Amino acid sequence: MPLDFTKHFVAVPTEIKLKNNIGCSWRVTVKLMNGRVTLDQGWATFAAVHQVNIGYMVTFKLLTPETLKVIIFDDDVIEVVNECGKHDEAFAARD
Repeated sequence: MPLDFTKHFVAVPTEIKLKNNIGCSWRVTVKLMNGRVTLDQGWATFAAVHQVNIGYMVTFKLLTPETLKVIIFDDDVIEVVNECGKHDEAFAARD
């Protein structure tokens, strides 16, 4: 994500919670690399579970300094909805 996005954070967190459109959450680590903030450990699992493909649009909305709401649209601009139980429990965030 662009560094300009980080102006919305008091401080860039080392870990953030991604909350999907049905309320399920995943933990991902945040890393600064080459002048960009990247979602690191946990993102690949999130993307695989939500079947994020090239051409999909992923939107992020800052809910709290530690939580981003993520909405995914497929290449037909239809919102992707997945059930909570399908992901690797190791990366599930506990509310």
